[in-house]
Amino acid sequence: MNTKEVKIIELPKIIDHRGNLTFIETQKHIPFKMERVFWIYDVPGGETRGGHAYKHTEEVIIALSGSFDVIIDDGKTKKTFSLNRSYYGLYLPAGTWRHMENFSTNSLALVIASTPYNPEDYIRDYQEFLNNKDYSYNKTEEKNDIFKKLKFEKEFMTMSVWDCSLINLPKIENLSGNITVVESNLNIPFKLNRLFYIYDIPGGESRGAHAHKNCQQFIIAASGAFEVFLDDGKNKRTVLLNRPYLGLHIPPGIWAAEQGFSSGSICLVLTSEVYDEKDYIRNYNEFIRITYGN
Repeated sequence: MNTKEVKIIELPKIIDHRGNLTFIETQKHIPFKMERVFWIYDVPGGETRGGHAYKHTEEVIIALSGSFDVIIDDGKTKKTFSLNRSYYGLYLPAGTWRHMENFSTNSLALVIASTPYNPEDYIRDYQEFLNNKDYSYNKTEEKNDIFKKLKFEKEFMTMSVWDCSLINLPKIENLSGNITVVESNLNIPFKLNRLFYIYDIPGGESRGAHAHKNCQQFIIAASGAFEVFLDDGKNKRTVLLNRPYLGLHIPPGIWAAEQGFSSGSICLVLTSEVYDEKDYIRNYNEFIRITYGN
């Protein structure tokens, strides 16, 4: 790895008076498939996180809120990247020694990784890293294929609001800051292909108010708290999300809206599909017609 391979990626930012939105699709906005997502929170002042490299894993690191520095090291050169905008990500190829420091109050670090968790993939000893710096096994031909489109064909099914499940996620507690991890098809019931997050949300605003034909969603209050209103056309249900280690799985065919945002809330959404406007049902009457044939 050379420090020149590390890059700042400008992510899409959709400005909206109800709260801004940034989204990331696998192998489109980042050059790898998402297999794992985790976020670091409750980091006390003066603490350092990281201090390792990966043999195979690529990462993108984002400051969802607050700010912090990422220091990278190729064994010869050190470089510092200050992250303080939720629409910028720092791409780190495999074989990058890195750590994070200078966390501001209420910082929230989001990390997207190309592999599931594997302790054997970590290089935690700096001298070992210096002795074996060529750890990057990523294939160039795979990089050149990042714009390949993924196709999904599923049948629309009638679902109930009671098919929406609250899932407690792992919370790795540490005096230097807690971590919660999500892996595709492990602690969420689908393959992760896209994520987005809504931030800068004014009080009293609501988001969402649509259903999906095929897409599954997993919603987390990464910061703050809000409610998710669920409607299957017959039953209604409201779910409170107020912990960064608690997520709500919403299958296709459910009308959903986010509301009642507390100050400083960040709504993190993981999805099974890449963006496709045809998958959205934005009109409630159309939702009822498609669901029940009315």
